[in-house]
Amino acid sequence: MGFSKDFIFGAATAAFQVEGATKEGGRTPSIWDGEYLIPGRVTNGDSADVACDHYHRYPEDVKLMKELGLDSYRFSISWPRIFPQKGKYNDEGMQFYRNLLKELKDAGITAAVTVYHWDLPQWAQDEGGWMNRNCVDWYLEFAAKCFEELDSEVALWITHNEPFCASFLAYQTGDGAPGIATTEKGLRAAHHILLSHGKAVQLYRKMGGKQKIGITLNLGVQYPEKDNFADRLAVKLSDGYVNRWFLDPVFRGCYPDDLTTLFAARCGTDFDFIHDGDLKAMSAPIDFLGVNYYSSSVIRYRGAATYLTGNGYSAKEKTAMEWDITPDSLVELIERIRKDYTDIPVYITENGSAWNDEVVDGTVHDEKRCKYLAEHLDAVSKANDRGLNVAGYYVWSLMDNLEWNHGYSKRFGIIYIDFKTLARIPKDSYRLYQKSIAEAKKTGKITAE
Repeated sequence: MGFSKDFIFGAATAAFQVEGATKEGGRTPSIWDGEYLIPGRVTNGDSADVACDHYHRYPEDVKLMKELGLDSYRFSISWPRIFPQKGKYNDEGMQFYRNLLKELKDAGITAAVTVYHWDLPQWAQDEGGWMNRNCVDWYLEFAAKCFEELDSEVALWITHNEPFCASFLAYQTGDGAPGIATTEKGLRAAHHILLSHGKAVQLYRKMGGKQKIGITLNLGVQYPEKDNFADRLAVKLSDGYVNRWFLDPVFRGCYPDDLTTLFAARCGTDFDFIHDGDLKAMSAPIDFLGVNYYSSSVIRYRGAATYLTGNGYSAKEKTAMEWDITPDSLVELIERIRKDYTDIPVYITENGSAWNDEVVDGTVHDEKRCKYLAEHLDAVSKANDRGLNVAGYYVWSLMDNLEWNHGYSKRFGIIYIDFKTLARIPKDSYRLYQKSIAEAKKTGKITAE
């Protein structure tokens, strides 16, 4: 059956993207606040100060979640709200999340909470951020407080969202905050993030945590542009870079040999940041794997490129992010996880698409998002028909929000946000998801439309 009675239907957001109130409740700046002050780094010079104003409007948003029929809401905790200074706990910041969790509980909605979703406090970055091994300890202090204060009201704990982006894009390519572009620093950041994940899992067990804990990785499927040796090699290296560099440590306690060799050759690192016991710690057993899936990739060999890979040509339909629409690859990805890594439950913790939405006569007819959503829900159903144990699905995103460096120019939400008035307008995709959830609860299936 595609959707069992225990299947979780959810929607996801992240603190920095929706909360606003960047200077309220004792919060201090994160690295992304700094990113938004750099001219030219963010589309239209957009600001995070208000965003969706979820910080003040969460009761209205929870009401929309209840009307939608959600089982679960995935959100993240703003680190600089909880520790606005090194070693200084801010209970006022935590109170916001207590209030949100109570609102969710009263609405009959469970919580999936991401401890770290990229908003490193600026004070931590000023001391090196994730390049500094001490950041692991700062993170554990933060995580411990979250576990201590909120565990009784949280169903799923996610230690990190997309370590690939938080390390390689942030410290290696410079595409995200803090905008550092050095391979060796990216490797250090990735290692320390993975280490903090494993140690947080160990800490949670030691503290007697009662819920489930795991990690969310952004994973994809790579295909060669041409069926030749060079492009097949490029696919293997791309898979190692995006997928295996994070899957292997979490599930096997090692790094992939081919990528280790390539990184060493390209940046001359001696991997001195890997200490005895690190790999064992980062492979601490977890209860579930979160998978963020948006698209697959076509890859070609480029001998002059740093990692010998480049983007190949694809004729597939694309979203406003220029990402291929490939729902069948989601099933292929889950099959690969089952074959190569683990049989623990998998949650699709993010899946969605950006389109150029417009309000017409008070409504948003987002036909392409509806089609994307329906096709990917069908892919999840097919995966479960094959016994692949997908335990839940979280659409990205509950509402239009601040899409990192893209500012407000990319809309992923199933609820339209008028960023001038902050009005919430459910889109057609909201209605589709609402209907799909109700049908799945009754029949275990969703009728294709």
